Amino acid sequence: MTPPEDAADRRAVAPVLCYPTGTLPRPDTARIARQVADLVEIDRVRVPPRDARAIRVPRGAVLRILCAEGSQVGDLNLFAHDDLSERFFSGKTRALHGTHLETGDRLWSCFPHLRPMATIVADTLDWYGTDAFGGRVHDVIGTRCDPYTGRLLSGEDYQHCCHSNLTRALARATGLDPHIAEAHVHDVLNVFMCTGFTADEGRYFMKASPARAGDHLDLLAEIDLLAVLSTCPGGDCGDIHSSDRAVCHPLDMIVLGGGPDWEEPERSQYDRSHGL
Repeated sequence: MTPPEDAADRRAVAPVLCYPTGTLPRPDTARIARQVADLVEIDRVRVPPRDARAIRVPRGAVLRILCAEGSQVGDLNLFAHDDLSERFFSGKTRALHGTHLETGDRLWSCFPHLRPMATIVADTLDWYGTDAFGGRVHDVIGTRCDPYTGRLLSGEDYQHCCHSNLTRALARATGLDPHIAEAHVHDVLNVFMCTGFTADEGRYFMKASPARAGDHLDLLAEIDLLAVLSTCPGGDCGDIHSSDRAVCHPLDMIVLGGGPDWEEPERSQYDRSHGL
């Protein structure tokens, strides 16, 4: 269509943030520093390539996600350990903190809870920033590779994409039927993944992760958690996912505990009346 006469003026309207966060509760950095000062390893699980595992993380402990042998992307789901209906809300986390997470950002739970499930307290990739392509690490914009989209785009079935990996691991950890467990699998934190949007079409892109063996992301559990992590079949996601073509490495989930007792944050105080 022919642009209107005031097209330039319309485009020139200044943006405003959808969610101003000046009143957003901030992590108590001094309290966190005391909490993580002298932690010791209390549990560890190795997540094999193209698979997933679950681990329980008590509140006040730190979940360390470690590149054990080489550059590898992981897809993370978080649940309240005793209530799968309270789970990580990547969309609201994105709205409050941005498309990619960094130290000090929190992972928020879904409605009606809307409280911090975990806070990022350390990240060895903090140095990466934003590259020349607009890429950054640890995104909350991708959903997870899945067999449904794979079927749609290729006409073939692939059983070791992150959605399927997370489904199997959650079913094993909880004893749920896999079809029931699948309904609880949700949009992820893409740990170590380097992503952004193309400038011309706004398309979601991925590029090889800058993570190397020894890199890690540390999450302080604000509540008792069940963490489920998939090692993406795309490896470092520099080429392709949902296939057996990429070189993949294991990831370790390490629980570091022994700090002072940690009081969990309260749930949303909204009364759920919804105007009725």
